[in-house]
Amino acid sequence: MKQVSTRHQLLKTLLLTLVFFVSLSTNSFAQAQADPVQTGEEQVQDAGATEGAGDPAKGKELFNSLCAACHKRYKNATGPALNGVTDRHERGWIYEWVKNNADLRASGDAEAIAIFEEWGGSVMNNFPQLSNNDIDNILAYVEEPKAEPPVNTGSTGGGSSEGGNGVSNNLVLGILAFVLLMLISVLFLVNKTLRRFAAEQGVALPVKEKRTPIWKSFIENQFLVLVTAVFLLLASGYFVYGYFMQVGVDQGYEPIQPIHYSHRIHAGLNEIECKYCHSSARVSKHSGIPSLNVCMNCHKSISEVADASSEFTSVTDEYSKEFYDNEIQKLYDAVGWDGQKYTGETKPVKWVRIHNLPDFAYFNHSQHVSVAGIECQKCHGPVEEMEIMSQHSPLTMGWCINCHRETNVKMEGNAYYEKIHEELAKKYGVEQVTAAEMGGLECGKCHY
Repeated sequence: MKQVSTRHQLLKTLLLTLVFFVSLSTNSFAQAQADPVQTGEEQVQDAGATEGAGDPAKGKELFNSLCAACHKRYKNATGPALNGVTDRHERGWIYEWVKNNADLRASGDAEAIAIFEEWGGSVMNNFPQLSNNDIDNILAYVEEPKAEPPVNTGSTGGGSSEGGNGVSNNLVLGILAFVLLMLISVLFLVNKTLRRFAAEQGVALPVKEKRTPIWKSFIENQFLVLVTAVFLLLASGYFVYGYFMQVGVDQGYEPIQPIHYSHRIHAGLNEIECKYCHSSARVSKHSGIPSLNVCMNCHKSISEVADASSEFTSVTDEYSKEFYDNEIQKLYDAVGWDGQKYTGETKPVKWVRIHNLPDFAYFNHSQHVSVAGIECQKCHGPVEEMEIMSQHSPLTMGWCINCHRETNVKMEGNAYYEKIHEELAKKYGVEQVTAAEMGGLECGKCHY
């Protein structure tokens, strides 16, 4: 009876401990629901409430269409930063400067001449079509205070849950682990008690018969050994052959470039056509690496990406705004641009080549891009979704041949192709002629 009483006391203790931990987690959850974490929200001042102010929304449209090429709100570019311009100059003077700054300088205005000389004689366009109300709208937009990045008030440590309910994940996991440990202990005690009870009552427990080990039975069966050996030889040959066939195939190659270039942002979010940067793909064998002058067509005015609070943001959890801004600065250092003018101190950018065919294989981009009208994604994959460019296709001989066998020749608007298409269609008895049927499988097409 003493042993039974001891076991009952142990079970009571375990149950009380379990109830305590469940109560603790329930109280924590209730407290978190009653006192939720408050998150800060940006408060934007109503520009229309101040005297002489305009509509920031309309001002944003005007700024982006007329001013953004040379000015930024919070930092210098080709022209000075416009935030705070109403503190530096009178509003009436700003009206005259924007509408016709050339006449203002010609009149001998000291402020106009000082700004012109300070910025190296850069001539600002005149905007006589803008009314005072339009200029007020622009000023209302540029004078908006710079939005601070959102502050994450939630703890990122082990004491917070992903759902934001205040209950610790570690606490819940600890309770589950404790319950599991208690169950294992109870099962162990029950098994031990049953065995002891059986021994006291003289009940004989069944004894498992010793069986022949499976490995020994396998060795004694010569047929199974022979079949297994043949299977292993064939499988080894298959995998060895497959391994050697991959030599020289760089599918998935994704090198790190000296300047991080995101095809996802340029070709995807901004929908820049591939051939705008790789223009030689239309007329040349090679697609070519765009010169940095092409980059500066846009980045002369784009020195940073939109932050996470903007609807046009391109930042991700992996790549922050600071990361992209630093990469744009690398571009400026390479071309010798200090944000306002060119310094002439250029540096080469050592791009790492990704796609590379062997010397004995001939490939002409213009033949495929201009003549065949094949989209870039056919070979290079969904580049508009790639943050880091990689080799999408294997670029093997078999891959090219399969493409020639499956791709129909586009005949529209080409009298030469229309004539040869008619003859080949009769020859092969088909309606659509593939590149292979036009000689795309001849060795001399790619190897000569």
